[in-house]
Order: sequence, then structure tokens, then C-alpha cells
Amino acid sequence: MKRIMLILVALGFLAAAYAPVLHAGETIVVYTALEDDEYPTYLELFRQLHPDIDVKVVRDSTGIVTAKFLAEKNNPQADVIWGLAATSLIKARHEGMLEPYAPAGLEKVDGMFRDSSSIPSWVGIKAWETGFIVNTIELRERGLPMPQSYADLIKPEYKGLITMANPASSGTGYLTVSGIMQIMGEQKGWEYLDRLDANIMQYTHSGSKPAKMAGQGECVIGISFGYRGLKQKAKGEPVETVWPAEGAGWDLEANALVKKDTITEAAKTFLDFAISDDVMRLYADIYPITSVDTGMPPPEGYPADPKSLIIKNDLEAASEARDSILIEWSRRYDGKSESR
Repeated sequence: MKRIMLILVALGFLAAAYAPVLHAGETIVVYTALEDDEYPTYLELFRQLHPDIDVKVVRDSTGIVTAKFLAEKNNPQADVIWGLAATSLIKARHEGMLEPYAPAGLEKVDGMFRDSSSIPSWVGIKAWETGFIVNTIELRERGLPMPQSYADLIKPEYKGLITMANPASSGTGYLTVSGIMQIMGEQKGWEYLDRLDANIMQYTHSGSKPAKMAGQGECVIGISFGYRGLKQKAKGEPVETVWPAEGAGWDLEANALVKKDTITEAAKTFLDFAISDDVMRLYADIYPITSVDTGMPPPEGYPADPKSLIIKNDLEAASEARDSILIEWSRRYDGKSESR
């Protein structure tokens, strides 16, 4: 009996010794559309906290990640979706591709920034919104006024001076088109986009490229997202960021657990981390609208109330309309898109 007790005690010590290493040797595949100059900072924090989990990141623009993920419905390769547009994840939820999961800290997430189910299929982390990134030198040399609204962008003086992201490949492009449709209605929205197309020089693959082109003087106005322009200005580029007076379209970068035969604890650990206070503060260093209130002031260049910039957005409706909008948009305007 004494010998049995000693064995049990020894086994107890061994269990305690190995308990912290719950994920030793585990690898997870994470699909993301987070900007390639952003996510490494967040990922480094995760690796410091969980060195026992090997994270393989597959990163591309929103439309590309969405298409890849949906195409893998019958043989999912990803374990986690991190920072993909909520409109894409809503579609994936309807396709039965997401496993509901309530990450640690869910109670802190603003209700408008998550799936409304008690155990959500997706949880948002931060919003991003349409912004006009304007090269002030090029604008001044042409004697043009600073555009303040969508209505300004279709004026003839801006013909051939604007770039915009292709909504089929870029989440920024889609939230802009969806926002225009929600502001103006479908018929007037397409009429507006026809007139805007007359002023477009090129539709780019990525959402950040129009801002980069404006910063480099390759175009005068890049329809992109606000943070990108502010970051470029902070680096010394001659740009100003303008949010459309009619209101900015927006979407959420959101996370989800992929439904598959084997769901690992490491995947859930990553999703817990992805809404944790520490990484939320890193998100808030860049984006002013986060799903968890960090108490941090908005980044320089944003108003005190960043939510005042954005429209009332029906994410479910935007997701439902996505395929039909992209088909029609491509039919009308794809001739000006850059090659992949």
C-alpha cells in the first residue's frame, strides 16, 4: 500500500511539472488579412506568451483570403481566422464553416462588434474605414481644391487622378462600395460609381496601395483607409487624410475558429489572446475603433470621437449582397484593374 501511495505521489509531481506545457509541439495555421506591416508585432507578443505554440501565418488581401478559405470548405487547412472582414466571416458562418467559440474576455467586447449569438461564430477586433489620401503637392501644383466628399470625387477636374482598391480582392475596396450603396441606395449608388469610374486611373489589388501611390505622387487621390494615410504623413509623406462628409463605409477585422475534424486547444488559446487586453492596446495604437474599450486616446489625426466618422452599417446585409455587388462591379469596371 505504501508503495502504491509513493507511485501516486510521484505521478502527481510529474503531472504538475508538465501541466504548464499544454501545447508543446502544437502547430496552428492562421489565415489573416491584417496588414503585413502590422501583424508581426502582434504575433511577436503571442510568441513571447506562448513559445510552445508554432504559428504558421498565411496572409493576403481580404478578397484573396476569403476566396481561399471558402474554396477549402470540404478540406479546411486553417485552424484560425484572424483579422478577416466580418462580412467575409458572416458568409463563412452561413456556409457552416465556423465553430462557435466564446474566447476568454468576450464579456468586454462591444455588442455591435461581434456575432450576436450567445456563443459567437466570430468576434471583431477593430474597425477600419474609408479615407481619401490626398497628395498635397500634386494637388497644389494642379490648382485643385481638397476633396471633402464622395460628391467632390466625381467632379471633372479630378479625371484620371484617382486610384481605388478593387472590391473583389480588397476588403477596403468592398467596404467603400458597400458604404456608397448604403448611403445612396442601389440605383443611385451604381450611377455614382459609373461617374466615379470616369475619374479612376486604376483599381489596385490591395487596399493600402492607393494610399501608397498617393504618397509617392503616382496619383493625386487614393481611396484607401484612414490609418494608412495618417501613418504615411507621420513618416513625412506629403499627404492629408480626408474622411467623406457623407460618412465613411467600414468593416470589422474579426476572428473565428475554423470548423474541422480536429480543433486544438492551441487554436482556442490563440483566439483568447487575439482579444486580450495587451494586444488590444497594440491594435489601439493604430486604429481608434476597437471592439474592447482600451481607454486609450485615438491616434493622432483622428477626431476625439472616431465613431462620428462612420456610417450606420448593416454588416449582415453587406455580407449577403457581397457576391452580387462584386459580379456587377467587375462587369462594369474591371477593365481598369491592375493585373495580379
